[in-house]
Amino acid sequence: MTQAGVYGQRLGRPLHSRDAPSLITRSLRSAELAVTEARNDDPTADLSGSLPAEDAYLVSLKFRDYPDCECWERGRCVAKTDVRAGATYLYDLKRDPRYVIDKPFHSLFFYLPRSALSDIARQPGVPRIGELSYEPGVGHDDGVIRHIGASLQEGLRRPDETNQLFVDHMMLALTAHVAQTYGGLKPGAEPNRGGLAPWQVKRACDRLESDLTGKVALQQVAAELGLSVSHFSRAFRISTGLPPHQWLLRQRVKAAKQLMTVRDLPLSEIAMSAGFANQSHFTRVFSSMVGVSPGAWRREAQGGPDE
Repeated sequence: MTQAGVYGQRLGRPLHSRDAPSLITRSLRSAELAVTEARNDDPTADLSGSLPAEDAYLVSLKFRDYPDCECWERGRCVAKTDVRAGATYLYDLKRDPRYVIDKPFHSLFFYLPRSALSDIARQPGVPRIGELSYEPGVGHDDGVIRHIGASLQEGLRRPDETNQLFVDHMMLALTAHVAQTYGGLKPGAEPNRGGLAPWQVKRACDRLESDLTGKVALQQVAAELGLSVSHFSRAFRISTGLPPHQWLLRQRVKAAKQLMTVRDLPLSEIAMSAGFANQSHFTRVFSSMVGVSPGAWRREAQGGPDE
């Protein structure tokens, strides 16, 4: 399938980034969202290439300082400023954003098409979001985006261990935050503040548990219940006490415990059977949630070998 959005190598090449790993979600009905990590530690001084013109934004979290950054829009220099690590910058892809790459850089870029922002705003009595509010070259101290960026950066480093539910959840949260903080979206009155009905909880949990690897998307589960993704995520958390991706991690650990209790399998096989990417991933998650390693837990539970 041909890539449509400005992410991955379609973003990395104009920025002269040799690698541009990305995570993608299609949680919203009409939009594809993505986050891309781009960096160049030894750049050749040049103006970045033009990005495809789209009715979309890039929201960028900077990981290193970039002094005297020369920012361009629509073919001319519009700002020259010191970019600070930890700050968030916005770019409108309709304005042909570019900058002079003459120093090492390292950034995350969130690709947000306007259709995603429109989906977030699709509530009774909520006006359509216009242009996002930003000034070229002016950064924002945005703690929410720093937190989401740090979480997704871990996912970019270990894509095999990152389940789709987690990516869906984080990108949905980021889109809602951008719509409210930079698009003027006012949180509407929510008539359905309660959780899911008992039959909905059962169906959602059964659907999530049917694939412990986490490849099922939030959109699929929400659609089966006739709910929007944002409504489902909020109501599921109210009903279970956890967002879907964390609930699924708990089920993986529960499945692993059952396997370790009743079968004398190598931990590597238990990890795969319980939906983990590998034994290292299994050990890391299990130890974080339970407080001891899988081998130590099994020795205490039944005296099995520590593999």
